[in-house]
Amino acid sequence: MNQFDVIVVGAGIVGISHAFHCCQSGLKVALIERNDYPMDATVRNFGQIVPSGMNLKWQQFGRESLDIYKEIQKEYDITVRQEGTVYLASDHEEMSLLEELSAINQENDYPSSLLTKNECLLKYPGLKESYVEGGLFFPDEINVDPRQTGKRIITYTRQKYDLEYIPNTLIKNLITANGSVMLTTASGDLLKASNVFLCSGNEFQLLYPELFKESDLQMVKLQMMQTVNQPQQRISGSILTGWTIRRYESFQECPSYTSIKAKEDTSSYQRKMGIHILFKQNQDGSVIIGDSHEYCSVKNEEKFNSDTNWEINQFMLEEAAKIFDLETFSLQKIWNGYYSQCTSSDIYARTISDQIHIITGIGGKGMTASLGYAKKNIEHILSIKA
Repeated sequence: MNQFDVIVVGAGIVGISHAFHCCQSGLKVALIERNDYPMDATVRNFGQIVPSGMNLKWQQFGRESLDIYKEIQKEYDITVRQEGTVYLASDHEEMSLLEELSAINQENDYPSSLLTKNECLLKYPGLKESYVEGGLFFPDEINVDPRQTGKRIITYTRQKYDLEYIPNTLIKNLITANGSVMLTTASGDLLKASNVFLCSGNEFQLLYPELFKESDLQMVKLQMMQTVNQPQQRISGSILTGWTIRRYESFQECPSYTSIKAKEDTSSYQRKMGIHILFKQNQDGSVIIGDSHEYCSVKNEEKFNSDTNWEINQFMLEEAAKIFDLETFSLQKIWNGYYSQCTSSDIYARTISDQIHIITGIGGKGMTASLGYAKKNIEHILSIKA
């Protein structure tokens, strides 16, 4: 029987982050993944690491994550590109929110700079003059390739800290006994640990299904698209636009936010489908465009429609064309992303029998904030155990 100080179940970014910090603390750690590598939210996203979009609490976790991503990148290539993030305002209301957030950033000592209309047009080739009023730029923020970054952090942690990575393994049961947790795999193997972190993302049927059904967790479906390569056009960094300004939590802390939101048409197709328009150009020249948000309670998970809705994609493409003149909007890929979030709290964190720690429902904050959040979470749990 293999025995560890900590076993982390689920190798998405939340699980990877907890395994990484446990390893840094000198513990013997195993990271278990039911697939070869993660296949869900950790790889089905833009790869935009944007603390600027989060409320003050989670921005701190995001800023900590930025530092960790960059430190790892110095030793091992995890695809980090520091090209910054820009929010592009389309009207005076959105520009007011950018100005107010800029002032908040100064108080929080988080670098950002306001851009004029002309500065935006010069910095971002193809941006339409008819769309943009101005921008707010965050120089410290980064992009990653989500299809590679998680895998590479696992490889880095295995090489530097002797993490034991156990892929293609399904955990079907956990039992606490005599101060330890016994884990049984689907093939009948037994593993043992002093602490288990269950970071299984959207999997709510295998372990503790009744607990999840009683929770306020909900599933979120997002739709994204990837163009073919843009032959000459190069757009750096993460591009977030007016609807993003009206959606992200950081702007909810701005003085004018409530009055501006009160004027919006709540019956619009854009609001109904939770659409805001983002762009990110990959290193191969292709551009990711999205995204939308559809919701379903975990209690009704079986009723969740997982099909791609082409009407949503067509709407997003039409709106994207109002913002940027890309050389081509021809698509090579479309996909759905899925994550879970809570309706009344910012994350689902529950400890069972003092040794099993369930961490899920981080929402759209995962890639940006998990490394910072996990660091604090591990410190907290280990201090209790000490």
